Formats: sequence, structure tokens, C-alpha cells
Amino acid sequence: MGLFARLFGPKEDEHAEVRTLWHAVVARARDPRWYAQLGVADSLPGRFDAITIVLGLVLLRMEQEEELRKRTARLTELFVTDMDGQLRESGVGDVVMGKRMGKLMSVVGGRLSAWREGLAASDPAVLAQAVDRNVTMVEGAQADAVADEMRRLAAALADVPAARLLAGELPA
Repeated sequence: MGLFARLFGPKEDEHAEVRTLWHAVVARARDPRWYAQLGVADSLPGRFDAITIVLGLVLLRMEQEEELRKRTARLTELFVTDMDGQLRESGVGDVVMGKRMGKLMSVVGGRLSAWREGLAASDPAVLAQAVDRNVTMVEGAQADAVADEMRRLAAALADVPAARLLAGELPA
């Protein structure tokens, strides 16, 4: 490959191996059931919460298998890229972008820990309390419904082979 081709040619997509999975995470988070039946607020914060729920459950599944574990950083990078684009579209400028992205990543890290702890707990209330603290719900909605769906989805994800997960095959 010549110098000009290397400098000006198309770049290799370093996220290609997880891009389909990322699109599946977003599609699963957009499932109207999160909002209409489970009570997640159909708002910008609520949609972010749904994405962090699905992304968190997928990342927790990926932690369980070496083949997937090494790809978690790439999936997280796609999340960051997508959120960066969303924030820029909403008018956030370069001056505060780093601070906003740092806060978002802190939120995701905290939620990942809360989901991990809640799913591992023998008491179902632990996950419901984590949902109550971290998810924007419509008035009157119960965090238990979201926590039950999270447990169901986490169990279903555990049965998805690595290759199928990377191919974006998330359980319904």
C-alpha cells in the first residue's frame, strides 16, 4: 500500500467486530415495551436509562467469557462515540464536552456496578432499589417491573453463544 493510500485512503473500522452488537443494543433499548409496559419514562433521560440497562446487561454477559471480555472496551467506545454525537446534536460544545462525557461514563460505571450487585443478590429488592435510584420512571411505575425484566434478559443473555452475541442476536 502506498503512502498516499495509507494517509488518505479509507480507515479500517476498529469497531467492526462489535458494531452490529451496538446497533442491537440500541434497538433493544428502543423497544416500546420498556416505556409502555415497564414504566421507563419515554424522555431523553429515560431513553438513556434504557440504553444503559441493555448495554450494562450485555457488558456483564461479556465479562463471563474471555472471547467476549476483550471486546468490551470496543463496545464501550461505540457507546461513547454515539453519546458524543447525540450531545453535539443537542448543542453541547467542545468546551464542556469532556466534562459531560466524563459524567456520563461515571454514571454508566456506577450503574454497571449496581446492576452487577443487584443481579448477584439473593434478595430481588436489591436490583429493584438500584433501578429505583438509577432509572427515570413515569409517575406511579414500579421499579420491580424493570428489575424483573432485567433479570429475565440477563438470564436469556447467558444462554446466547459468544458468536451469536457478537452478531447482534439479543433475546427478545
